[in-house]
Amino acid sequence: MIALAPASAANKSHLAFALLWLPKQRRKDALVFYRFCRAVDDIADEPGPSPEEKRLLLDEWLGAIPGDLPAELNEVVTRHAIDRSLLQEIVRGCAMDVQPARYPTLAALEAYCWRVACAVGLVSIRIFGCVDPISQNYAVNLGHALQLTNILRDVAEDARNGRIYLPEEDLNRFGVGEEDLLNGRPGRGFLPLMRLEAGRARARFAAAIPPATDARALLPSEIMRALYSKILTRLETAGFPVFQRRVRLGKLEKLAVAATVAFRMW
Repeated sequence: MIALAPASAANKSHLAFALLWLPKQRRKDALVFYRFCRAVDDIADEPGPSPEEKRLLLDEWLGAIPGDLPAELNEVVTRHAIDRSLLQEIVRGCAMDVQPARYPTLAALEAYCWRVACAVGLVSIRIFGCVDPISQNYAVNLGHALQLTNILRDVAEDARNGRIYLPEEDLNRFGVGEEDLLNGRPGRGFLPLMRLEAGRARARFAAAIPPATDARALLPSEIMRALYSKILTRLETAGFPVFQRRVRLGKLEKLAVAATVAFRMW
C-alpha cells in the first residue's frame, strides 16, 4: 500500500531551512509534497527489496497518481492545480535508480535530472504561489543546477552503490575509467572532469533568473540556490575531495545562509 514518508523526513534536509519563510499553509503543503518525493526516492534506494519488488511499488504509485493518492497529497494537488503527469515523471525518475544505470551523454543525464529535479521544481513553484510563466524556465534551470551539484558531491557515495552519473562521454574525454571510480581511485583526469561538470552547474545557476513578479514566492528556491551554490564553491575550492570526505554545511551555517537570502529579498 502506498504511503507518504514520515513528517519528520525533512527535518535534516536543506529543504527544512528553505521552507521556514513560507506562509503556514504553503509550507504545510510543500512538506506534504516533499514526503511524496521522499517516499518514492526511498523505494529506489532501499537496500532490502529486489529490483522487481521496487518496480512493483513504484508502479503502484504510478497507478495511484491519476486519482487514488493519499488524502493529504490529493488535497495539495487539487488545491494548487498541479499537473499530475509531473508526479508521474518524478516516479519514473526514481525508477531509473532502481538498478545502477549509465548515462552515455550529457543529454541522457539531463533527461534523468529533468525527472528527479526539474519536475520537482515545477510542482514546487505551483505550491509556492508563482504566477509568472518565466518561473517555469527558472525552475528547470535551477533543478538542473541543484541535481548536478548533488551528483558532484555524491560521486564517491554513488560509486560505492555501483552508480555513476557522470556522462560516459566525459569520462572518456578525461581518461577516467568506470572501474577507477567504483574502486575509489579516479586518477589524474578526475579533477578536470569535475571542473567541467561544476562549470555546467554554474551555468545552470546563472540561467535560473527569478522573475521580479514572483521574487517573494521564490524565496525558498533562492535559499536552495544559495545553499547548493555554497556547497559547489566548497567542492571547487577544496579540489573535489569526494573520495576523502563528504562536503556539507553545518546546521547553523545553513540557517545563516537562509536568513541572509530572506533578508536580501525582503
